[in-house]
Amino acid sequence: LLFDMARHHAPSTIFIDEIDSLCTRRGGDGEHEASRRVKAEILTQMDGVSSNEEGKIVMVLAATNFPWDLDEALRRRLEKRIFIPLPDASGREQLLKINLKTVELDEKVKLKELADLLEGYSGADITNVCRDAAMMTMRRLRSKGMKLADLKNMKKEEVDLPITMEDFAEAIAKTGKTVGQDDVRKHLEWSKTFGAS
Repeated sequence: LLFDMARHHAPSTIFIDEIDSLCTRRGGDGEHEASRRVKAEILTQMDGVSSNEEGKIVMVLAATNFPWDLDEALRRRLEKRIFIPLPDASGREQLLKINLKTVELDEKVKLKELADLLEGYSGADITNVCRDAAMMTMRRLRSKGMKLADLKNMKKEEVDLPITMEDFAEAIAKTGKTVGQDDVRKHLEWSKTFGAS
């Protein structure tokens, strides 16, 4: 149905996040018949996704954190395989700006310094750090014994205080990196073998 809709509305793009959850290698121990049928259907649909009509292109874009688990037939159908590394210092700073655009920051918060502290963090990790830091004021008030009803009656400026570097330091201490060096190495090796040049 999804592929039919994409063909009907072409030019269009189908994005499948965590494609590995749908299309792991076939023939593994304990693979259910229904799972095999789903994989076969996706592969068939991907074969027929292109159209000969001018301007009627359908592109399939998929993401995975475990490319080595993908079915080989699916991997062949995904013509370009691009490894997206962890964000560099500039990327981390941009991610901080995006995540913090709606919150007030203390004047002592320096995003460049913060980006340096977050080396090795993924985009999702940085989002979690920002979310956690934004909740620190609320947590401090709750730890002082304030109940939710009391917080609701407080003025916005009493609750919505600027996020400080200390808030970020605490959030970073609580939110570890989810990607280790072994993970990065494994992705680089896979990308070297199967990635697009």
